[in-house]
Amino acid sequence: MILTVTLNTALDITYRVRSLRPHASHRVAEVVERPGGKGVNVARVLAALGHEVTVTGFAGGATGREVRAHLTGIPLLTDALLPVAGATRRTIAVVDELSGDTTQLNEPGPQIEPAAWGAFLDRYEELLPGVSAVALCGSLPPGVPVGAYANLVRAARAQDVPVLLDTSGEPLRRGVAARPDLIKPNADELAELTGSHEPLRATQDARRRGAHAVVASLGAQGLLAVTPEGRWRAAPPAPVHGNPTGAGDSAVAALLSGLVEHLPWPDRLARAVALSAATVRAPAAGEFDRAAYEELLGRVTVSGGVGVA
Repeated sequence: MILTVTLNTALDITYRVRSLRPHASHRVAEVVERPGGKGVNVARVLAALGHEVTVTGFAGGATGREVRAHLTGIPLLTDALLPVAGATRRTIAVVDELSGDTTQLNEPGPQIEPAAWGAFLDRYEELLPGVSAVALCGSLPPGVPVGAYANLVRAARAQDVPVLLDTSGEPLRRGVAARPDLIKPNADELAELTGSHEPLRATQDARRRGAHAVVASLGAQGLLAVTPEGRWRAAPPAPVHGNPTGAGDSAVAALLSGLVEHLPWPDRLARAVALSAATVRAPAAGEFDRAAYEELLGRVTVSGGVGVA
């Protein structure tokens, strides 16, 4: 079983409009609501890939109840979210159908009191035994200590559970120092962590800071992976147009599934690029176009190799 942690869950709401214009009223052509937050998106993709997955973190208020209702009945997915007093946030994605661009609005999340944080730590320790891998994903809601992910990484490593960290800013900086097995920053997050805008140099620096392996998202250019086994670049066969929300979460799901299936790195990266691209073609985060995924999987280009520094 794979465990995903989403401390700042969300109700993802996607609006589709013909053309998004500032200072104007818009008619919304379609509204899609889904359970969200990075780890929840990761879990939904993992379940769709056939992996048993448990979701934990926080959910509160009417929005939190709606998130949990959306999770009910998803095959292979277990809801282990903890209730809190505050209201779970909403994230709003506005898709401009004319340009293909997406505008994202993210609320901050509920205030997490010390008692709730302590209850979560107990739940996390209860869930770790028997877990094949852990994903720690997303932002921290108000009240959660900035070093929270570092503590969760150490707890997983103490039980020999591989851990993937996908966050940003100071939580990433502190989390990397706890030596996670894998981090998956995008180019901006990687530059903020290391101070370097050159992807290879920044990725190597992130490993020196403590990450066992680093897979960096480079947007349309695909992924760059630097690991103890070697270095690889993986790229899609052509640019993909659509809604990019959740594409990085699908990459995390692909990397986790490849880890627990013991796939070699080139296969993990090909899966991650194909799944990310297939998510861009889907209507909402946490979903992917399966036909597109299967068609793209054999066309992803992976270069580099074992022992390449």
